[in-house]
Amino acid sequence: MQAFEIAQKHFDAAMGDARNMSVDPDAVARQFLSLVVRKYLETRPVNDVQSELRFVAENCDPDTDYIFMRP
Repeated sequence: MQAFEIAQKHFDAAMGDARNMSVDPDAVARQFLSLVVRKYLETRPVNDVQSELRFVAENCDPDTDYIFMRP
């Protein structure tokens, strides 16, 4: 099992739990993000974590084409 598959399995389970318990799925997603940041900070400097988050934020639009992408 690859890292993505492990993460996807647990994320899907958490979203299912949120739905079943009438908890806002955005709130659960924010908690996942908070946990990821906390984990990163165990081994990475703050500026590296900020850079990682900035990269994700700046590249999260699925409709954006990038120069390095080919049709």
